[in-house]
Amino acid sequence: MCGLLGLLTSDGSAGSAVDLLSKASHCMRHRGPDEPGTWHDDDLVLGFNRLSIIDIEHSHQPLRWGPPDNPDRYALVFNGEIYNYVEIRAELAADEGTAFRTEGDGEAIVAAFHHWGPDAVRRLRGMFAFAIWDTENRTLFLARDPFGIKPMFLATGPGGTAFGSEKKSLLELLDRLQLGTELDLRALEHYTELQYVPEPETAHASIRRLESGCHATLAPGQAPKVTRYFTPQFGVVPVTDATRQRRYDEIAEVLSDSVAKHMRADVTVGSFLSGGIDSTAIAALAIRHNPDLITFTTGFEREGYSEIDVAVESAEAIGARHIVKVVSESEFIDAIPQIVWYLDDPVADPALVPLYFVAAEARKHVKVVLSGEGADELFGGYTIYKEPLSLSAFDKMPAIMRRLAGKVSDRIPEGTRGKSLLHRGSLTLEERYYGNARSFDDARLQAVLRDYRPEWTHTDVTAPIYAMSEGWDPVARMQHLDLFTWLRGDILVKADKTTMANSLELRVPFLDPEVFAVAERLPYEEKIAHGTTKYALRKALEQIVPPHVLHRRKLGFPVPIRHWLAGSQMYGWAHQTIADSQTDHLFDKTVVLAMLDEHRDGVIDNSRRLWTVLIFMVWHAIFVEKTLVPQITDHTYPVKL
Repeated sequence: MCGLLGLLTSDGSAGSAVDLLSKASHCMRHRGPDEPGTWHDDDLVLGFNRLSIIDIEHSHQPLRWGPPDNPDRYALVFNGEIYNYVEIRAELAADEGTAFRTEGDGEAIVAAFHHWGPDAVRRLRGMFAFAIWDTENRTLFLARDPFGIKPMFLATGPGGTAFGSEKKSLLELLDRLQLGTELDLRALEHYTELQYVPEPETAHASIRRLESGCHATLAPGQAPKVTRYFTPQFGVVPVTDATRQRRYDEIAEVLSDSVAKHMRADVTVGSFLSGGIDSTAIAALAIRHNPDLITFTTGFEREGYSEIDVAVESAEAIGARHIVKVVSESEFIDAIPQIVWYLDDPVADPALVPLYFVAAEARKHVKVVLSGEGADELFGGYTIYKEPLSLSAFDKMPAIMRRLAGKVSDRIPEGTRGKSLLHRGSLTLEERYYGNARSFDDARLQAVLRDYRPEWTHTDVTAPIYAMSEGWDPVARMQHLDLFTWLRGDILVKADKTTMANSLELRVPFLDPEVFAVAERLPYEEKIAHGTTKYALRKALEQIVPPHVLHRRKLGFPVPIRHWLAGSQMYGWAHQTIADSQTDHLFDKTVVLAMLDEHRDGVIDNSRRLWTVLIFMVWHAIFVEKTLVPQITDHTYPVKL
């Protein structure tokens, strides 16, 4: 796990940008504190911060590699891990006679690219964002993994194209690119509505993201030409009584294989462990490969907002050593500026704060952790996926009756039982489902935003995605939407940023192409069945996870901001943050302060809406106003742990 940065100039002046790029790269040193590196020629300068995981003594980056007649033809910078690199190296050596100089996975990428071209990315099992510069053809190839586990930011201007693992590094290069730092107001509206900035947008208009499952090719003076190489397809294969158990066995086998490959490292690998089935399954499979596995969890002192007891019981059941981090309210508040700085763009998910703390605790003991992200999207784990069943009666109604139900709902007072059911039943799936979180409805969004644009709605984001899944069953369509929105906009961003902030590599075995190849074939009834979610996965894990976890309902990660924002300490912090914020041109602060007082007085639960605005205000103070300067510690860790 590492941080990469590059600048492809449009005028052959890369040599003059080496010092600038080194400075810009320094602000993401947390991604790779073990070893910095730079390389340049006339057109391109590359910077790298390495977190040494595999082939620690070698595999330095930027990495040079080439065929025998031009052994330094390519230059590679690579963030991530390729879990089938051993197999790829063996195949290339046997079929192509490829000679390798290291024992690492970076060489496997560049050699695969040399022999197979851009299609090499389809052969990689792993998480990755990488750049390969071909010194012979003077072309740059950029690629990102299928699900968007690792980030890649892009900025193209008259001065060239910059790319990197962190947006804050690209901000340092905008002048060189002849680009400005204006905010993207459309992205702000999307963020306020959805709690994250959806890909490919960022909060800065001049910086975009290379989307998950895409690669790009460019040459000096050209804009990147982006190609999508992976589009998830839920192609259902019916299950019969004769094939049902075999399907469960397939899930268990492929997940076991994925965990085995994700354990490949020359350093110690641990595992996050909550009270849920996903992380418990990963830890239970991981301990088969490392009997000394250490697991980590976090929680809060407030009753009902901790899964520590269940996690401890799970660790005891599988035989793992377990470490707990309890986060206090004051710790939580104090860490917010640092965490927002690490995020690059605002993400209004309170769960990322405890995740940051458990990552810091884990880094004292291990250098790599496994985690359970992705299981819900692949196997149908979110409770809201049951909604099509509860609303099925509305699907049989004529359109005029559904519209009437919506009008009736509009007249029912807030909080009245049945109002939400009528409202959501009056809408089509495409209208009502936009992912796992929405902070503001249209009326509240219009009230809080100074420059509200009704045309900048969530359908900007969701409509093209829904168009890909026409004719699928509703659960598959919801899963597909979440893969492109909530997973890569929230779940994977917070996983990457909070762990990398602590120089800790996080690996997600569920988000493996081979696991997806099994999950994509599951029919509706193998996801939502018998009153539960992830039915097939639970059946597959019956002999793997402890019984007390197997059928435990999904809770998410409970964070007590609803209670804290109504109390004096966090209320005081929130009030001061709003009062000090120089965002009057973006938000109606009178409305925001009224929301805060309504929440404190128990009139209405505004906690998630308030959190969305507060996190943006902290972000704005750091990256725009520059009135808030977080204290970022330059930690030093052992190279091998």
